[in-house]
Amino acid sequence: MASVTFDKATRIYPGGERPAVDALDLEIADGEFLVLVGPSGCGKSTSLRMLAGLEDVNAGRIFIGDRDVTDVQPKDRDIAMVFQNYALYPHMSVADNMGFALKIAGTPKAEIETRVKEAAKILDLTEYLQRKPKALSGGQRQRVAMGRAIVRQPRVFLMDEPLSNLDAKLRVQTRTQIASLQRRLGVTTVYVTHDQTEALTMGDRIAVLKDGVLQQVGTPAQMYDTPANVFVAGFIGSPAMNLGDFHIENGHAVLGEANVPLTRTTLDALTSEDNGKVVLGFRPESLDRASGSGQGTIPVTVNIVEHLGSDAFVYGELAGSKELKEHLGSGEDSSQIIVRIDPRDVPAKGETIHVSIREGEQHVFSSATGKRLPQ
Repeated sequence: MASVTFDKATRIYPGGERPAVDALDLEIADGEFLVLVGPSGCGKSTSLRMLAGLEDVNAGRIFIGDRDVTDVQPKDRDIAMVFQNYALYPHMSVADNMGFALKIAGTPKAEIETRVKEAAKILDLTEYLQRKPKALSGGQRQRVAMGRAIVRQPRVFLMDEPLSNLDAKLRVQTRTQIASLQRRLGVTTVYVTHDQTEALTMGDRIAVLKDGVLQQVGTPAQMYDTPANVFVAGFIGSPAMNLGDFHIENGHAVLGEANVPLTRTTLDALTSEDNGKVVLGFRPESLDRASGSGQGTIPVTVNIVEHLGSDAFVYGELAGSKELKEHLGSGEDSSQIIVRIDPRDVPAKGETIHVSIREGEQHVFSSATGKRLPQ
């Protein structure tokens, strides 16, 4: 096993105007499951490929354990990679697919057989060892690809969106299996996904990237409860956090008819660059329905109610928002507010409800920098 360190690692593609990965500083502990997450084009797969040796490092260094592997060939890095595409040999059995890399490396036949059987037992593939890939389901094929990595007994697992080709139900099932498997094997794992739900449910820690720049690293709870900036706040969580640009008036964040009190600590942290504004965020589940309008409430006009059995979500808009230039909503450039409500007390379409943010569950960010402000 081994730790992994990115030391200001940078990748600039030929002809590119800006780095695909820009001075990435990241330490991954021995045995840790770290998830790299972000939107398409953020540099997460490039970071993984730099670690694998499949992309050049233009500046900075990469370490596996205490060994500088920046210029080491991929085959000599003692890593195993699982891709989105299973890339199984169709003419080989499951057993031969899993043991093929060991065979090429000249590993004795008896040892290959032992390792393959051990991996198959871990992955519940024992009864399928003599089948060809075409006789397997998508989830079974992905487990074979996992098995091929496991039998190599690498120091580091690298996984590049391995669940993307599976249907929704199988994806949920398989992500649980992968997380359990990693904890059982204890191998340092770097996992790339664009799905923040996968990141929250699988990783010991999460690293969020945007435009090649690391935004925040932390546990799932830290990313959810204390996002470092507006981007992380809007990216982590499903449904997404409601965010809006508010004006500051008499110690309150005000937008149209919405009026939310701010703490003295937050007000003292503002600078002249903020120009009397803040970005205020609150999650759909951080709201309580109020009996009526008043100090600290946000009026929401109901457009749609989504029933999910144990939960219900109101999709609406800030009352009177059509006259405002600023938007308050969930998702980029959205004016649609999402509120989680009691499914037994659902408002009618067109009704205006008043909600208040629970104490300690609002998030305030600098209007100038987008960074989190103290509360």
